[in-house]
Amino acid sequence: MIKDKMMMGAMSIVAALALGACNADPSPSDAPTDMDEQMDENMGENSDEMNDQMDENMDGDDGHMMDHSSSGEVPDDLQEAQDPTYEVGEQAIIETDHMSGMQGAEATIAGAYDTTVYAVSYTSEGSGDPVEDHKWVIHEELEDAPEEPYAAGDEVVLDADHMEGMDGASATIDSAEQTTVYMIDFTTTDTEEEVTNHKWVTEDELAPVE
Repeated sequence: MIKDKMMMGAMSIVAALALGACNADPSPSDAPTDMDEQMDENMGENSDEMNDQMDENMDGDDGHMMDHSSSGEVPDDLQEAQDPTYEVGEQAIIETDHMSGMQGAEATIAGAYDTTVYAVSYTSEGSGDPVEDHKWVIHEELEDAPEEPYAAGDEVVLDADHMEGMDGASATIDSAEQTTVYMIDFTTTDTEEEVTNHKWVTEDELAPVE
């Protein structure tokens, strides 16, 4: 009799444990919800990473895409500077922020040229996005440019591809200055990207290395 009661008690415990285990497992209707939540979480994380990467590649207040590096080719009629403040191969500190991670970086001078440099506003070819006060394009990067420099307010056509949608776009001259411009190599201060033959910075945008 006692033995029968002990067996019945043991069976009750086993049944209770089995019932608890069944209740702990997600029902079929719960499983898709958990899977959906996991997918949403992963998509959210990936979306944040993609947005961060896009932000790193977009420069300037208007968010246009800049080609940081270039081949180093320059127009045939561009004149090398005869007595530049910073000689080719010298270092200088960048004091402008045309792109993220530029200001404060140490640059190596890759080229120095005497020309007229322009800030321009234009509408990007293809996307139709407006670009305001882009710095810089030089006189030799304008289509059918005359010998005399342009002035603020003049309408021109760009013959440069510093940025996507720039080449062939109609532009308005915002400012013009006769000066020495520099092509530079540097490493960005934020992402440590190696930028080579970047066009352009002016003499006023550089400072000596202390």
